[in-house]
Amino acid sequence: MSPAKILIVEDEPMIAYDIALNLEAHGYEIAGVLHSAEEIRSTLNNKTIDLVMLDINLDGEMSGIEIAKILDTEYGIPFIYLTSYSDSETLEQAASTFPSAYLVKPFKEKDLAPAVQMALAKKRDRSDQRAPSINRINNNRVAKITNAEYAIILELWAGKTNQEIANAAFLSPNTVKTHVKNIYSKIGVHSKPELIAFLRDIN
Repeated sequence: MSPAKILIVEDEPMIAYDIALNLEAHGYEIAGVLHSAEEIRSTLNNKTIDLVMLDINLDGEMSGIEIAKILDTEYGIPFIYLTSYSDSETLEQAASTFPSAYLVKPFKEKDLAPAVQMALAKKRDRSDQRAPSINRINNNRVAKITNAEYAIILELWAGKTNQEIANAAFLSPNTVKTHVKNIYSKIGVHSKPELIAFLRDIN
């Protein structure tokens, strides 16, 4: 099994360097080190990332909490918060984004690897329950899945029939059937079981 790939987003270079050394010593692969939010999307779109170590208080236009929302809603990538602040307001904002863990700097090196192990274990447990993100489905794909088609995929993943999807979304069965046909064509499958198998493979 290949090592988990971890992205570090930390605006203090020495801390980022220490985290990278510690994680590499425990057998993890460092997918990149970013010191600001500017390159986050291009990195996520072009690399396979299993976990993000994320500083809450980044310099720049986006905070760590804003990045966390992108990681969760658009990419489905788990993250661990790193912060020097432990005040109740920061904790409340951080908790609302459902991080896998929360490490207050300066944290002990011995606390880092267990937090990563737990986060990756939660990801594995969740992978059988949660569909892959639209970005992961569209990765390196010429014909992109649209947001409307992704909504259909989520319903199919949940075990809904075409008729149930049509009823819930106030669509005609023929419209749903057309969406499903387009989804199969773009992904290269021919049936719902093949679609579900594909989604599980990339999850």
